Amino acid sequence: MRNGVVLFTSDRGITPAACARAAEERGFDTFYVPEHTHIPVRRNAAHPGTGDESLPDDRYLRTLDPWVALATAAAVTSTIRLGTAVSLPVESDPITLAKTIATLDHLSGGRVTIGAGFGWNTDELADHRVPAGKRRTVLKEYIEAMRALWTQEEAAYHGEFVSFGASWAYPKPVQPHIPFVLGAEAGPRTAAWIAAHADGWMTTPRTSDIAAKAALLRAEWAAAGRFGAPQIHLLVVSRPTPGDFGLWAEAGITDLIWGVPDADEATVVAHLDKVASRLP
Repeated sequence: MRNGVVLFTSDRGITPAACARAAEERGFDTFYVPEHTHIPVRRNAAHPGTGDESLPDDRYLRTLDPWVALATAAAVTSTIRLGTAVSLPVESDPITLAKTIATLDHLSGGRVTIGAGFGWNTDELADHRVPAGKRRTVLKEYIEAMRALWTQEEAAYHGEFVSFGASWAYPKPVQPHIPFVLGAEAGPRTAAWIAAHADGWMTTPRTSDIAAKAALLRAEWAAAGRFGAPQIHLLVVSRPTPGDFGLWAEAGITDLIWGVPDADEATVVAHLDKVASRLP
């Protein structure tokens, strides 16, 4: 299993570049950051963790742009992968976002992994003109359209929410296929969506019964005629026991994601040292 760290970036504390560099120096495989473009003051959407309009903390109001944050990390690292946990692609223009991600992959030497969500904050989505009931369709079209721009000499796409005629778009990513994993609760409908459109699944802080849900995903993967196995990125939310690593391996977990605080650099580096010491 690969090991990554996620920094809930904000305009305070350690910078993404410093955190990514420290994580790479300690042997971590991936550096992840989240995304929220803005948080409407008045909301009807309930946060999945609190169950109402309240937020767990104010970091949601203060997140940095994920792609700019990862670009700064790319400039000071050479091997660690650069991921999102999670980004919200449907809150950007798909053509310009495809350019941004392709540029990051090009400049980083092919290190990008996209972890994306449908978006729990439907008020935030509404400000981007994304209908809450269609967010799965919108994300599917965004991914398909961006893949066309990344892989085709003259790319075109025509869907309900994304449409453009034959176009040239460079740079192309270094990777022939940029990995895309969906961050969500993996019920039957979502597992089928992942098998149809994504390269894997990313758990949430509330995910339980990992082995059963991973088995469900693999069944949907096989039913969809996909080869190999899906990536499964597990967000570690409590201190694991020695036996947990074996159970995760048996469940087919490919990546572990360890959270770090958005604190000062010394505190974060000490935290990284502690996490690294616990890895098998």
